[in-house]
Amino acid sequence: MGSEYEFSYFAYGSNMSVRRLVARLPSARVVATGVVTGYKLAFDKVSKDGSGKCDCEHTGVAGDRVYGVIFVVAGGERAALDRFEGVGTGYEPLMVRVETAAGGLYALTYVATKKQTGLRPYHWYKQHVLVGAREANLPEDYVRAINAVVSLEDPDSARTEKELRIYTAA
Repeated sequence: MGSEYEFSYFAYGSNMSVRRLVARLPSARVVATGVVTGYKLAFDKVSKDGSGKCDCEHTGVAGDRVYGVIFVVAGGERAALDRFEGVGTGYEPLMVRVETAAGGLYALTYVATKKQTGLRPYHWYKQHVLVGAREANLPEDYVRAINAVVSLEDPDSARTEKELRIYTAA
């Protein structure tokens, strides 16, 4: 990557799964786990398929927390990340302060702009989030809360198979 700059990216949803993110952004590498305070994890982002996707929803409540993974990504992959995140069609970039074991840092994340209460994620999407949370060794009560989110079977079984293939490929 030579002189190309890098940026820190805070993933809190399906992109916490290293296999999923690296398949999208080959340069991505994990540097830490962390937490953003004053936000809560919600599955209220309206997806193109009608299901719920993760949102790092600002509450301003000090006790609310969103845990996630900080990746360093090559600057040349920023446009691809914006595209995957749906910038302009449901998510917008935001710099957030993330507390890590080594101290605080600022990282890019994405917050939902197209939201609806009562949405449910598809099983495969929730699986991506759970895989990432477990890989990152996030707090067990946080992982249990994600696992408790009611999810739905995707009517597109081919999409389900495609999405989960990264966990079974050798």
